Amino acid sequence: METGSGAEVGGTDDGVQAVGAVEAGAEPEWTGLPPGLLRMRRLLLVVWLVPLTVAAGLLPGLLAGPGWAAFALVPFALLVWGWSMLGRNWRSWRYAERADDLLISRGVLWREETIVPYGRMQLVEVTSGPVERRFGLASVQLHTAAAASDARIPGLLPPEAERLRDRLTELGEARSAGL
Repeated sequence: METGSGAEVGGTDDGVQAVGAVEAGAEPEWTGLPPGLLRMRRLLLVVWLVPLTVAAGLLPGLLAGPGWAAFALVPFALLVWGWSMLGRNWRSWRYAERADDLLISRGVLWREETIVPYGRMQLVEVTSGPVERRFGLASVQLHTAAAASDARIPGLLPPEAERLRDRLTELGEARSAGL
């Protein structure tokens, strides 16, 4: 018996593979965030740090001499470091829908995995600020009975965010009806 993608696969007499039920305790099928979120965050990094780099090089260079233009290396190094860190952070975000709960995993140095049971969800919001709208993105915010819940999935495409909101709301209503 072979397994793949969390589904049990069994061969038939004619050699055709059939996909059966998902194994209990199988690894969930994770979904990453779209690349638009990474592009948006990197653009914001450039918008803030390139003018700062130019100002840090020009002002001291013109006022105190060319040697002082080396101060531009500090924001430039921050730009280079931030560029790669944003990529690592973007790759760390993922979510998975399971039968009874939603998993959200994130973090590079400190991994954080949030499990939100569908029956505990009280409100599911789709939000999109002006910058997110410009990049065609939306975020899903989950509110639960716990006051400290910070279950959020940023940077989704609006159709996926709306699909997820509708699905989570439906599953939440179905699970809470049994309480």
